[in-house]
Amino acid sequence: MTLHKAKILLIYTGGTIGMRKDFETGALKAFNFNKLLQSIPELKQLDCEIETVSFEVPIDSSNMNPAEWSKIATIIEQNYTSYDGFVVLHGSDTMSYSASALSFMLENLSKPVIFTGSQLPIGDLRTDAKENLITAIQIASLRDNDEPVISEVCLYFEYKLYRGNRTTKINAEHFKAFTSPNYPELVESGVHLKINPEMFLPKSANTTFQVHKKLDNNVAIIKMFPGISEAVLAAIFEIPNLKGIVLETYGSGNAPTEPWFLNLLQNAIKAGLHIVNVTQCSGGSVSMGHYETSTGMKEIGVISGKDITTEAAITKLMYLLAQDIASKEFKTLFETPLRGEMI
Repeated sequence: MTLHKAKILLIYTGGTIGMRKDFETGALKAFNFNKLLQSIPELKQLDCEIETVSFEVPIDSSNMNPAEWSKIATIIEQNYTSYDGFVVLHGSDTMSYSASALSFMLENLSKPVIFTGSQLPIGDLRTDAKENLITAIQIASLRDNDEPVISEVCLYFEYKLYRGNRTTKINAEHFKAFTSPNYPELVESGVHLKINPEMFLPKSANTTFQVHKKLDNNVAIIKMFPGISEAVLAAIFEIPNLKGIVLETYGSGNAPTEPWFLNLLQNAIKAGLHIVNVTQCSGGSVSMGHYETSTGMKEIGVISGKDITTEAAITKLMYLLAQDIASKEFKTLFETPLRGEMI
């Protein structure tokens, strides 16, 4: 049997990685990805074919939103049978949100979708763009018995490949800009690629690839702080058409035990609002009922986010709210891992 060479589609959405400095003016201008192999000849050493497609109007990742996620999903859907893997070039600021969203939107994925970007433009002297780009493509092209080694949405940055919906951005200046606080890396890049297959998402028994482009962004994130007032929370809960809230609480899921707070949450839940409890700590898990300060929330039906990141929690809310799920089933489904996003 002849093993075919992997074919990778590079999708440029925008971001620092796609900029090149004009050394005469000092201004940043868009990099021409159609001339990728001429600009980065090292890519010719990879055992794969690379083709590129760009957003018609590349965007700064601060402008990323569900409509743009749908564009990425559509590009993957339209090219799914023609390519063996996809590398999405994306600004770093909202990359974890996008990787999380796409992980839910792409169901029964059997090929790699790897997000990457950079802290410095691709033409800068000390850029991290080339290593991130080259290794992301290399990992996307990995095959075993002529099948992709990776079959999930991932994020590659600074020598590590993470499950996308487990990541969060931790630094605005360091090359090590991302981490996966509650789940190990899938691949570590060094002299050799150290692959950890036991960490991979198990391949789905259902082989029918589905793309869910509909998301419901009638959601909000509230970060608890000492002194937060009833008026502030009440105003948020009264937002028209609000359907879901990610509540960032203290430690292992703790919040005030004052009656007004629990009454406000309970009334909102009874009115149909879905409230998810996630920790505002950089790592660890929510364990409602472990302390008195979380027992009340557990009793009134607040959803446990367990060890999910805020980025994955808010995008999972958007995804599930768009699925027309019965209210009594919503809590159970949210607390169930769908794409390896939580324990």
